[in-house]
Amino acid sequence: MKVLVTGAAGFICGYLVAELLDAGHEVVGVDNFSKYGRVSRTFDNDPRYRLVEGDAKDAGLLRRLALDCDHIVAGAAMIGGISYFHEFAYDLLAENERISAATFDAAVNAFRNGRLQKITVLSSSMVFESASVFPTPEGAQMTSPPPRSTYGFQKLATEYFARGAHEQYSLPFTILRPFNCVGIGERRALRDSDVNSGNVKLAMSHVVPDLVQKVLKGQDPLHILGDGSQVRHYTYGGDLARGIRLAIESERALNEDFNLSTARSTTVRELAEIVWRKIQGKDRPLRVVSDRPYEHDVQMRVPDVAKARDVLGFEATTPLEEVLDEVIPWIRDEIEAGRI
Repeated sequence: MKVLVTGAAGFICGYLVAELLDAGHEVVGVDNFSKYGRVSRTFDNDPRYRLVEGDAKDAGLLRRLALDCDHIVAGAAMIGGISYFHEFAYDLLAENERISAATFDAAVNAFRNGRLQKITVLSSSMVFESASVFPTPEGAQMTSPPPRSTYGFQKLATEYFARGAHEQYSLPFTILRPFNCVGIGERRALRDSDVNSGNVKLAMSHVVPDLVQKVLKGQDPLHILGDGSQVRHYTYGGDLARGIRLAIESERALNEDFNLSTARSTTVRELAEIVWRKIQGKDRPLRVVSDRPYEHDVQMRVPDVAKARDVLGFEATTPLEEVLDEVIPWIRDEIEAGRI
């Protein structure tokens, strides 16, 4: 299968492209390097991978590439940590709408005139930003109040693009919602601005790399947003990539949506304690200071993962502690190199 992946140089898609290549697929990636700048990947020289430098808003480019592909993964998006939701509230909506429209224009054309079989849409757990049912099942995005952030609202709109294109043009789709991806490869974005957190300046506003940075830089007491009771499901990027691949390949995923996540709930305070022990050891006690949280810091983000397990045979099995054993040394090296 030949797969067109938009946003191929991004965080999750970096894992995904490797997963697809390992499974024997051919991949055409599109990215304009607008988030991190140019990055190198281990698969850059794989003969079954071609990276096209271009803008995912360029409908003409995507049309040309999609005509020769069996599948599209709509992964390109302007995305960042929670500070992004406030700093770029309009841009997140406007830019991502333009990307969605260009991608679906290309997909509809390739389905009607080429060999395209399906589009797989990478949505977000933020479509459940206003959910009140936990664990949150697929379908709750239709019954919950709309997301409050422009990012969550636009991700929900992306799902409507998929359903609308299917309704009008019969374009087959799969919608996937990754939850709190954790792994290596997430660097400081070019548009990130520094945010003070105690005596440490941060740019990403993603809780795992931010906490790791602060502990590595010796912050004590450790600053966290809010009281630390926020619940998340930290899911390894390699697990998410496997789930995305299974959804691409499975006939049972046709015109369905899936939550992709670990089944394990972790509070921010629990995460802070795990990171602290990994870096500082057990003898040095953790002290915590609560900083004022952001408006869109969702308190509960707990998915129902039964559908992905039952339909796709997918379970995210990599423990958080094991993920941190990979992430902490990588972040230490990135700090020393001045990249984050």
